[in-house]
Amino acid sequence: MERKVRVRFAPSPTGPLHIGGVRTALYNYLFARQHGGDLIFRIEDTDSTRFVPGAEEYIIEAFKWLGIKFDEGVSFGGEHGPYRQSERRDIYKQYVKQLLDADKAYIAFDTPEELDAKRAEIENFQYDASTRMQMRNSLTLSKEEVDSLIAEGHQYVVRFKIEPGRDVHVDDIIRGDVNINSSVLDDKVLYKSADQLPTYHLANIVDDHLMEVTHVIRGEEWLPSAPLHVLLYEAFGWADTMPRFAHLPLLLKPVGNGKLSKRDGDKLGFPVFPLEWHDPKSGEMSSGYREQGYLPQAVVNFLALLGWNPGNDQEVMTLDEMVQLFDLSKCSKAGARFDYIKAQWFNHQYLLAQDAIDWTPAFDKILRDNGIESTPEREAQVVDMMKLKVIEYVDKEGNKKKRNISFVSDLWPLTKFFFVAPETYDKEDKFVRKNWKEDTSDMMRQLVAQLETIDDFSVEGQKAVVDPWAETTGARPWNAWRVALVGTGQGPDMYELSAFLGKDETIRRINNAINSL
Repeated sequence: MERKVRVRFAPSPTGPLHIGGVRTALYNYLFARQHGGDLIFRIEDTDSTRFVPGAEEYIIEAFKWLGIKFDEGVSFGGEHGPYRQSERRDIYKQYVKQLLDADKAYIAFDTPEELDAKRAEIENFQYDASTRMQMRNSLTLSKEEVDSLIAEGHQYVVRFKIEPGRDVHVDDIIRGDVNINSSVLDDKVLYKSADQLPTYHLANIVDDHLMEVTHVIRGEEWLPSAPLHVLLYEAFGWADTMPRFAHLPLLLKPVGNGKLSKRDGDKLGFPVFPLEWHDPKSGEMSSGYREQGYLPQAVVNFLALLGWNPGNDQEVMTLDEMVQLFDLSKCSKAGARFDYIKAQWFNHQYLLAQDAIDWTPAFDKILRDNGIESTPEREAQVVDMMKLKVIEYVDKEGNKKKRNISFVSDLWPLTKFFFVAPETYDKEDKFVRKNWKEDTSDMMRQLVAQLETIDDFSVEGQKAVVDPWAETTGARPWNAWRVALVGTGQGPDMYELSAFLGKDETIRRINNAINSL
């Protein structure tokens, strides 16, 4: 009978969740949902020296924001717990003993100093079949010596005993048959007496087996450990239930060579973490996608296409559509270039798909931070008028560029004039200088006279009066009108802006411009 699909995401609480880890979790989620399976959330905290307070809570909060839901695990419950590895010590000890009893592993007492000496003696030293008999371990010591050392409290590790000269095959969904000769593998440490915890290699295998994991979907950086894991499954007699592997392509720097790092984000001005992170040790703050104004759906959509192609031209997809289209075999073997400009494009698409009223919570906060109180209805009007505008900005290299509005925060410099009248006018501004001449004030006084007659100050009400006057007199007040209301050459249609400001404020701003210019 075919087993139910069960996959897991198992981060270590050593700091904030990297965006590459988010993509790994997303691919596990898509695969599980597509096959009607389960997604497990496991915390791999066997390296107690690297534990960072708050990291586990950060990871859980990040997935809640992203909408990636787990079926069982830490904070979610389930029948295969505990799901935090530090709480599974006694379980691992049973399997360490099983390997030792079967002569598949051995105890090693080598101190750090002894290992350093051996590395100095042997170039490219590796603790393996060719060197293990030169070391201080249970293969070279008598049982009495081993028992005595343990009784005296000497620290030790348990190493996996790898036999050389064997081709180890890894069945990888993305990369096909990966063949590694066991002679290049070292006798990995599986357990440390110092903290009575296993290393990643043992805990990972035991947990995947006991939690009935059917597929291991993880980053390419774990591919070198896959042959060891195959050998461990066989050593335990679990070859028939070994999961299938899928090693995802690396996320690469936007420019240059190598793996995406926080330094790349700092240099180019984009986050590499889903949420803002405050390092409890250094106090350093790292930006997050949430705090920079990205929508979670946009982040998920962007990440899904970094290393996977659905086989069509569709780019914007709902999570349900991704589930339907996802195929691990269509993941790339080559690394995926992290195009942060494309991430902004996705956010723009998802913002435009929202109703204007959905922008207002974030927009209202920006306004209040600038001392302005408004209403959601009026804020939504501004959004509708300005959301398709293009903004100009200066990049990290000092180059002037243009892009669409990608974040709600982009609105403030484009919309300040809706809420704050220009106090002064820059006569050196190119748009002002071109559109406010010596005789402009007379034309604007005539415009004010026309506006004062209007009772219905809607767009249609204004047009019904101003258009005939302009046509009859030959007046072209539009750009000067913009200067008066905005202070420069930006903003929406003038009738729309005036209708938003209202009759009194529109006339007040025009008169102020006449007096100032």
